[in-house]
Amino acid sequence: MFSWKEICSLLNKTEIPTDDFLFTHISTDSRSGNNNEKTVFFALSGPNFNGADFIEKAAEQGVRYFVSEQDCRGNVSGIQVLLVPNVLQALQKLAASHRAKFALPVIAITGSNGKTVVKEWLYYLLSPDYYIAKSPKSYNSQVGVALSVLTIEQQHTLGIFEAGISTTNEMQALADMLQPEIAVLTNIYSAHDVGFENRSQKFSEKAKLYTSARLVIGEYETFEQFTTIDQRFYAWSFSNKQARVYIQKEELEHTTRLEIQTNSKTFSLSLPFTDGASIQNAAHCITTMLALEIEFQTIANRISSLPQINMRLSIKNGVRNLQIIDDSYSADLQSLQIALDFLKNQSSALKKILVLSDFAESDAHTLTKIEQLLHQYDLAEIVTVGEWSREIKGTALRKHFETTADFLQDEILRSWSNASVLIKGARKFEFEKILKMLEQQKHETVLEINLSALTHNLNHYKSKLKPGVKLMVMVKAFGYGNGGEEIARLLEFNKVDYLGVAFADEGVKLRQAGITVPIMVLNPESTAFDEIIQYQLEPEIYSFRALNAFAEATRKVGATAYPVHVKIDTGMHRLGFAPDSVADLARELTNVPELEVRSVLSHLAASDDLNERSFTEQQIERFLQATEALQTQLSKKFYRHILNTSGLINYPEAQFEMVRLGIGLYGLASSEEEQNQLETVGTLKSIISQIHELQAGETVGYNRRFKAKEKTSIATIPIGYADGIPRFWGNGNGYVIIHEQPAPIVGSVCMDMLMVDVSAIACREGDAVIVFGKRPTVQEIAKAGSTISYEILTGISQRVKRIFFRE
Repeated sequence: MFSWKEICSLLNKTEIPTDDFLFTHISTDSRSGNNNEKTVFFALSGPNFNGADFIEKAAEQGVRYFVSEQDCRGNVSGIQVLLVPNVLQALQKLAASHRAKFALPVIAITGSNGKTVVKEWLYYLLSPDYYIAKSPKSYNSQVGVALSVLTIEQQHTLGIFEAGISTTNEMQALADMLQPEIAVLTNIYSAHDVGFENRSQKFSEKAKLYTSARLVIGEYETFEQFTTIDQRFYAWSFSNKQARVYIQKEELEHTTRLEIQTNSKTFSLSLPFTDGASIQNAAHCITTMLALEIEFQTIANRISSLPQINMRLSIKNGVRNLQIIDDSYSADLQSLQIALDFLKNQSSALKKILVLSDFAESDAHTLTKIEQLLHQYDLAEIVTVGEWSREIKGTALRKHFETTADFLQDEILRSWSNASVLIKGARKFEFEKILKMLEQQKHETVLEINLSALTHNLNHYKSKLKPGVKLMVMVKAFGYGNGGEEIARLLEFNKVDYLGVAFADEGVKLRQAGITVPIMVLNPESTAFDEIIQYQLEPEIYSFRALNAFAEATRKVGATAYPVHVKIDTGMHRLGFAPDSVADLARELTNVPELEVRSVLSHLAASDDLNERSFTEQQIERFLQATEALQTQLSKKFYRHILNTSGLINYPEAQFEMVRLGIGLYGLASSEEEQNQLETVGTLKSIISQIHELQAGETVGYNRRFKAKEKTSIATIPIGYADGIPRFWGNGNGYVIIHEQPAPIVGSVCMDMLMVDVSAIACREGDAVIVFGKRPTVQEIAKAGSTISYEILTGISQRVKRIFFRE
């Protein structure tokens, strides 16, 4: 809890107020459903947004106290604003001050990969011994660490937090907030290398986390590469007996046997995983427990039951028009709020239902916190499951069950329809059984869409925009094959200015899903004009015929100043008014008060080809001249936009008032340098249906295009060209990934399946298969077929189930 007087005093306000009002919540997001009169709002700003712009919305939710770089009291009445030079630094200073109030030990985890898994596993392993404050999800950024630290309360006896950095001069602020007693370095890999000159520089930056730590946990070989290992380094190793903890491993069919050797004792344990990453993450956890002097047998017992960590919050289609939000692997206050915010921002047409289990903490304080949190959200129904959650007070429309089995037998599960259902529970409650009952028939082949990666890419391109430039994002062609409604909802949540679709029916579906962002229709057919007007879509007008026809359609319904977007053909020669027709166009537009030009646009023909720079610059100049002439003759101003994704990167000087983001949002760029800045959004997955053993001379598939030269193991995968896998990717040209190894596609790609050679891969029927994602990439497949990545991405059939998730 903080008082306004305390916050002002800490952040160096010259005149300390006498206002001692107490707050229970710190917020940085005006979209959170937990904003209220007990909230202090920190109006963070970024490269392309001003935090002060969100103060008015937060005030509408009841917030009255703000920390900002800009005084907005003249615009919003009844609020108090503490002015600071830098809101992020102010938030971090508050977090560091809060941390200093508590003597509890903190374990801070950094590294290239594995931070969240190690944190969640340590939480699982140490919960019986400590009352733990931890980072929710993967909150490890400059803001995320501050918000995580601010959750520490008097009853906590241990903190476990992640610390992530992307470039130099970032870690010190995190170290100041965390002040760890134990620091864990998971590894130094290539992830996020872009912000550093080399791995040594990255290590030096991460090392700032443990400057004052009592112990440093990590792999001996990682430290050995970069620094001298002293007594603070409580290192483990699979190969070097000089390490404090020496581990020998034996991989069995479904488990891994580890023999742990320390200075005092040798003991064995069984780990329920066989993959290398899980074994490494478990080694960090075992070593940390040893450093905390936990008994060997206790370590062995707990490690043997380590859960598989699902680090993401995923959306699945359910029966009876249910939308299932799966967050069924953990239950704590911070992640509950994140999940509730996610639920709140789903389709307004669907009622909201929460299924919640007991938490690991079961005291009265936690109950009160849950009650306060649930009151902030508009939930149609709440179901609680467990022993003590029955004590949650004051929540209407609530039903309680002692066990998950009791809930599964109740008719309430079979009565839900047309709803978003958040399944939020601790692992021991086995809420996956609820998911199984509510989900539609499970598909073996799915396209997983990483909404966190998509948000990263969106923010990357936002950072390229000049101040005040608006952003239109293209969601045509089913969101470039990734899914239209879900992505549009995410973009609306992130406050993009416009969405772009190809045809009216795409826009209609978005409106029916509750999307309210302005939507431009690029190819408005005259037969769809009535629907365009009915659903408040905004057509692109590219000819005098279309102009007159749409004006007549608006005239019939009595519309005035209906927004339209005028297309100028500057050299693409596909659609648009010729530049020399601008004078005639202006006269026509002046004579149709039913229409108002919202924007004028054109389309670059070769923005991704720097060999065509001269032609592209000519297009931009033609566009500039045409729009200036049009602007002179029209009385109202309009937005201008000509840049697409590659145009934004290669011709940033031509941003005008708006740009259109397309393929880049989905993680695909035209240059290697730009590609390195993006994250993979879509991963196409399947499974092994069957494995055959072929003898020399036997063949596979239609026309016997593959003939075995020796004994060969062939796996059949249930995905084919009807799902969007091009036939040119077969016959040894392409491959899939099984257990991180490439399996070449043999024979022809069939309509519903393909076959791969798994002779060199230890695998079983039912094992997971990566068809494309980080490897092979969509670009790699496209290059093999002399086509473009757009064709591969948009070609994935809608019969392939899309699963959306947040990390």
